[in-house]
Amino acid sequence: MGKAGRFACIFTPMAMTIASLICLVIVGLGGTNKNNSNLNNLYFFRANTTDIVVTAEEVNLGNNPLADAILQNKGATAAVKEVIGVKDFYHVSLWNYCAGDFDNGADKVTYCSPRQNEFWFNPVDVWGMNRTGIDQLFSKELRDGLNAYRVAAKWMFIAYIVAVVTTIVEILVGFFALFSRLGSLATTIVSTISSLFLFAFALTATILYSVLAGSFNSALKKYNIHGHLGKNMYVVVWLAVAFSLGAGLFWLFSSCCCSGRSNKIKYGDASGRKGAYERVDSPYGHREGPVNFQTGPGYQAPHHGVPLSNVGQKNTAYEPYRRADV
Repeated sequence: MGKAGRFACIFTPMAMTIASLICLVIVGLGGTNKNNSNLNNLYFFRANTTDIVVTAEEVNLGNNPLADAILQNKGATAAVKEVIGVKDFYHVSLWNYCAGDFDNGADKVTYCSPRQNEFWFNPVDVWGMNRTGIDQLFSKELRDGLNAYRVAAKWMFIAYIVAVVTTIVEILVGFFALFSRLGSLATTIVSTISSLFLFAFALTATILYSVLAGSFNSALKKYNIHGHLGKNMYVVVWLAVAFSLGAGLFWLFSSCCCSGRSNKIKYGDASGRKGAYERVDSPYGHREGPVNFQTGPGYQAPHHGVPLSNVGQKNTAYEPYRRADV
């Protein structure tokens, strides 16, 4: 297999690595622009608070503005939205969250929070519940779940950053794989690290937000607050994992196969071109003419100028072919 074959062998894992990086970039762009509907549909978790309901008895904690608003017959949902400014929905992405209202049955994002590292969605702060006392009504299970979510979100973010960096390094090192199988081996090692962190990121995100959605649906159901996962985001995340794992397998294949060297041996032809093999005369007989099969008692074969004393000495081996450029 020549250089062209080597290039073809490297092209597939390189293309899959680039595809994995593109998916990771898309994941990072989710929720970064409130005016882009495609990016707004990329979220890990969605909290639906359209019909949030809180009764006066539940927030009757004394000097509570939310309880006062409910008791003034403004309606529970209207009171909550007026006092603490709750939106109809909240999307949780990698760096931040976005919020908005329904407009003729369609989502309309009106606000995206500033991006921050190791972001986690804290409903107590975001919904202003610490000003109303509703957070004191949260079950211990939900509070423990939010604390675990905060820790896991930090690890998930770190795994994402490592996956992005190692994928970029994998692409750079991959260019050296064009020249040798040793380069493929080095790329395979980097690819393995990238795939491990990417898989850890995807698995953590899937489990983390599945548990969070379950906690919202069980602990906040009586307030008409519901949570569910964002399908589009997880499709992109697991596509990145699939591309990364596939690239790793092909990098490994290229490290043990596809050497790029040609195994062909060219023999001489009538043109005697350079690099070919040509026949040489034998020192023990003429190249042309009839073959003498004479034998018998007293017959001695002609020496043709080759002394018998040279037979068996070093560098006297006869090679019937030699390279034409020698």
